[in-house]
Amino acid sequence: MSDNDTPEKDATDQPPEQPEGKAEQPAAPRSRSRTAGTRAPGARSGGTRAAGGRAAAGRAEPAAEESAPAPAEAAPEATAAPRAAAPRRGGQTFEGLGSLRQAMAQATRPTPVPTAAPILAAAPEDVQPKRDAFGRSYATGKRKNAVARVWIRPGNGKIEVNGRDSPVYFARPVLRMLISQPFVVTDRLGQFDVWCTVSGGGLSGQAGAVRHGISKALTFYEPGLRPVLKHGGFLTRDSRVVERKKYGRHKARRRPQYSKR
Repeated sequence: MSDNDTPEKDATDQPPEQPEGKAEQPAAPRSRSRTAGTRAPGARSGGTRAAGGRAAAGRAEPAAEESAPAPAEAAPEATAAPRAAAPRRGGQTFEGLGSLRQAMAQATRPTPVPTAAPILAAAPEDVQPKRDAFGRSYATGKRKNAVARVWIRPGNGKIEVNGRDSPVYFARPVLRMLISQPFVVTDRLGQFDVWCTVSGGGLSGQAGAVRHGISKALTFYEPGLRPVLKHGGFLTRDSRVVERKKYGRHKARRRPQYSKR
């Protein structure tokens, strides 16, 4: 055998070129592991590569074509694992801790319940209004030590206390607002004239007594207003009074100043 024939036989016998075609496919991890052992013989025979490079080029192409479907077959296996794990990741609906807190707050937040209007007891229909010969209704109101005698009749809203107008007798706006509360609650403001006499106590107690008397007089003149006034607490006599002074105290409970010497 001649020296020229030796390289050709080596080129035909050695298959190092087939791994080179497989090495060109980076997406196939299995082809790399299979060709790891075949690369070493090809790397060692440096002369055979130079002599049979052209012959190996023609054989490397079909080898590469044969090995091409391998990555395609491995691709479904590689993508199957992430798809199988996708439902587990999809179960997490909150992207951050802030949105999780917001969702928990919305879940635990109580639903607002619409408040219904208070149910008022209906006035009996057989109750007749109490009016005198002049078309007036009379009632007595009390608060603290003050006692007020009140007469009401339909009019333009004038209130007279002890012969004087209410803005003159009750100079403080709070007291004038106090005596007009029964008319505001029953939506009768400016529809009745009030004439009353009050005695005892101070201005605050007298204003409370007038309000109590006006509320009772309204129920006598128009019995249908009783549930509204009763619900507002205008018909109840306010029993709060000043506590009496005790012996040995400056006031009801104020003790004298302690002196050590």
